[in-house]
Amino acid sequence: MTTISEAEFARICAGIRADRDVIRKHNPIGTPDETLYWMLLSCLISYLSLSDIETPCFTGTPNAETYRQAVLFILKDRKTADFDAETYLDKLTEL
Repeated sequence: MTTISEAEFARICAGIRADRDVIRKHNPIGTPDETLYWMLLSCLISYLSLSDIETPCFTGTPNAETYRQAVLFILKDRKTADFDAETYLDKLTEL
């Protein structure tokens, strides 16, 4: 199983935050927070090489909280050391 360090997770979040205006511009559907969490989830799926079985599935229409919880779920068993991912998620979406 591929894992992720706090430093690498922080780097990914910071990169998305730095590019948030471009990300939002090219993904206008959904709220700004929803778009950023969706992008982070997509990056983590790729970074961690998750299979279809390991990738979260959604019923109904996902929203920002759905994507946020999916990110936390993926990280739960894939962190190299314990860290507070919620802090980075909060920073990702603050104005």
